[in-house]
Amino acid sequence: MRASRFFISTLKEAPSDAEIVSHQLMMRAGMIKRLGSGIYTYMPTGLRIIRKVENIIREEMNKAGAIELLMPLVQPAELWQETGRWDKMGPELMRVKDRHGREFAIQPTSEEVVTDVVRSELKSYRQLPINFYHIQTKFRDERRPRFGLMRGREFTMKDAYSFDRDVEGMQKSYATMFDAYTKIFTRFGLKFRAVAADNGAIGGTGSHEFHVIASTGEDALVYCPTSDYAANIEAAEALAGGERGAATQQLTKTSTPGKTKCEAVAELLSIPLQQHVKSIALTVENEGKKTYFLLLLRADHELNEIKVNKVPGLKEFRFSTEAEIQEVYGTVPGYLGPVGTKLPVTVVADRSVANMADFVCGANEADYHYTGANWGRDCAEPLVADLRNVVEGDASPDGKGVLAIERGIEVGHVFQLGTAYSEAMGATFLDEAGKPAPLQMGCYGIGVTRILGAAIEQNYDDKGIIWPDSIAPFELVLCPMGLDRSEMVKEQTEKLYAELQAAGVDVIVDDRGLRPGAMFADWELIGVPHRVVIGERGLKEGNLEYQGRRDEAATSVPVDGMVAFIKGKLGK
Repeated sequence: MRASRFFISTLKEAPSDAEIVSHQLMMRAGMIKRLGSGIYTYMPTGLRIIRKVENIIREEMNKAGAIELLMPLVQPAELWQETGRWDKMGPELMRVKDRHGREFAIQPTSEEVVTDVVRSELKSYRQLPINFYHIQTKFRDERRPRFGLMRGREFTMKDAYSFDRDVEGMQKSYATMFDAYTKIFTRFGLKFRAVAADNGAIGGTGSHEFHVIASTGEDALVYCPTSDYAANIEAAEALAGGERGAATQQLTKTSTPGKTKCEAVAELLSIPLQQHVKSIALTVENEGKKTYFLLLLRADHELNEIKVNKVPGLKEFRFSTEAEIQEVYGTVPGYLGPVGTKLPVTVVADRSVANMADFVCGANEADYHYTGANWGRDCAEPLVADLRNVVEGDASPDGKGVLAIERGIEVGHVFQLGTAYSEAMGATFLDEAGKPAPLQMGCYGIGVTRILGAAIEQNYDDKGIIWPDSIAPFELVLCPMGLDRSEMVKEQTEKLYAELQAAGVDVIVDDRGLRPGAMFADWELIGVPHRVVIGERGLKEGNLEYQGRRDEAATSVPVDGMVAFIKGKLGK
C-alpha cells in the first residue's frame, strides 16, 4: 500500500464529545467518523483493523468446527414473540414496521433466528452436534450511547450457536468454544481474563465473560492470584468470614439526631463502621399484593442487585417508596432496622451480617439507632443470602487464597443456554429411540468493533495508539526521507517495499512528501507498530533505521539484513 493512494485523515485535537481515550484517538487517527448518536462510519484505516479482527475470529471458529452462515439484520417480530423477548427486551430492541404494518426487530442478537433455522433443518440425532456462526451488524437502542465504539448503538458482533443432543454434549461444545476464544484473544495480542459471569437477559445455566484488562474498564473483575478462580464482580461469591460471636452488650436505643448515614452514626458513636448494619427496604408486587423485604448489609459493603434477584421471592423487586417505608417501618429512611418493625417484613441478611454480634442498626424511629443488637435475642434469625459485592482481601471461594480486583472491558461472552430457546420455539430432534427431545443450546458472542476500543484502552501513550502486530492497520510503515529529491532513497525504498511485500509483510510506504516530524506524528498517532526510516546518510553507511512503536530510540540495521530483521520482529 502507498500512502498517496490510501486515505489518511488525522486531527491534532479530538472532537469535544469524545470522552475516553479510545474514542479520542480513533477520531483523531481518522478511523471512525460520527454519523449520528452511537452510529459511526468505519473509515479505511479503522476498517482494515476490523477485517483483521474478523479474520482471526473466522480462522479459529473454523478450526473449532463452527460453520459460517449469515442471518438477516431485520427479523420478524413473530420469532421474538415466541420466546417472549419481544416484550422483555424493552426499548433497547429497535422495532420497525414495513409498508403492510408488519412488525420487525433490528437484531441485537440472533438466538430466535438460528433456532428457527435449526428446527426446520435438523431432525435427527445423527446431525448433531452442530455450531453455526456469523459476523453481522447489530443494533441496540442504547439509552445513552457514549465512548465511541465501546457503547454505540450500531456495532459488529460475531455470534455463534451450538446445538447438542444432551447436557453433556452442550458442555463439551461450550468447552470447545471457550478454548477457541482463549486462542482468539491470545492472537489479538491483548492481555485478557476469562471470568465466571451472570447470564443476564440471554438466560441459561452458566457463562463466562472475556475481558480485556484496562484501568478504564467499566467492569470489576475478581480473581485469586494464587489459584484459577476468576469471576465478574456481579457473580463473585462473597463468603461469610468467621463465625458469630457471643452477645456481650445490652440492646440500647441511642439518640442519633439527623444522622441517616452509617458513616455519620459511626463517627458520632465512635464505633467502627464495620460494626454497623445498613438496611435497604424492598417491595415486591404480585397481582396487586405487596410483600416487603428488608435487606441487611454490613455498612462498609455494597449491595449486588444481581444477587438480590436470585433470592427466592425477590426476582421482581423494586426499592420501597418513602410512603411504603413510613407505613411498614413507622419511620423515615435512614433509621430502618430489623428490631421492631411496624408491619411484618421478611428480613434477609447478608452472610457477613448474619455472623455479626453487638451490631448497630436503625431503631425504626427517627433520630434513633440501636447499639448492642443481637440475633435471636433482640430480633428473629434472618434469612441468609449472599447479597454483597466482594472486596479486595476477601477469602477466595475456592479456599486457595484471597481475592484481588482489577478493571476490565467485556469483549466476549459464552453462555450455556440449555433448552430456554429450543423449548419455547419447539426446536426438537429425534433421539435413538425415535422420540422427540429439545435441543441443548450454547451461545457465544464477540464484540468485533468493541475490540478496537478495548485494545486502545490497553495500548496507548501520549503520542497515540500502539496496536498489537496482529490487528494493526499495517504491520510496518516505510518512511523515506526526501523521496522526491534523492534517487538513492527512492531506489532503496522501492526495493525494500517489494521485498517486504514478497515476504508477506503488511507494509505501507509513506510517499506523501511530508516533513519527517509530521510523517512520524501521523504513524505514531495511527499506531503502526514498526517503522523503518530510509535516508541518504544511513544508506551511505549501509544502514537503515528501525524503531518499534514502544521503543525509546531507533536501531541501525544493515540494508541487506532489514527484511530478515523485520520478519524476526513479526514472527514470520
